[in-house]
Amino acid sequence: MLRSMRKVTSGLFTSVDGVVQDPFRFQYDSFDAELGTAMTAWMDRTETVLLGKQSYLEWSEWWPAHEDDPFGRWINPIEKHVASTTLGDDLTWQNAHRIQGDVDDFVRELKAGDGGDVAVTGSVTLVRHLLFAGLLDELQLMTHPVVAGAGRRLFEPTDPPTRLRLVQSVVTSKGNVLSTYGPFAD
Repeated sequence: MLRSMRKVTSGLFTSVDGVVQDPFRFQYDSFDAELGTAMTAWMDRTETVLLGKQSYLEWSEWWPAHEDDPFGRWINPIEKHVASTTLGDDLTWQNAHRIQGDVDDFVRELKAGDGGDVAVTGSVTLVRHLLFAGLLDELQLMTHPVVAGAGRRLFEPTDPPTRLRLVQSVVTSKGNVLSTYGPFAD
């Protein structure tokens, strides 16, 4: 019997102009039931989370105090692995562990293991790294109908050309576009 590998996925909120930093600044009036349903389905498939250092530092301060939020109920108990060479090994957030050794090797091992999807949450630097290393199986961009103006964007002018394959695209009632991309198959 053939065993399929775990998928490494990422879902990022973005503006029309590509800003992914601090989406709470621009998504508040366009978050709708369809977007909530898509996020719930994504969370239900996920058993392990990968975080970068900055997302870990911000989220480990915020989410433990917000158990009443559906995302808080999901993110707090889930297994979390943090990509950082400067954080110590004594991470205080429930079920959080620092990745030891090479991140790419660690992700390959996770993919080869048993279980549900592995999701990169927030962590733009880590999403970019895994995408360009060929280790990200699915990138979902949840584009809100707004121009954010300032803020970090997912892609940089110096990025190498990288072909993606559109897997699915859905427009919600409030005009959000959920575009799911996978690696381009020759």
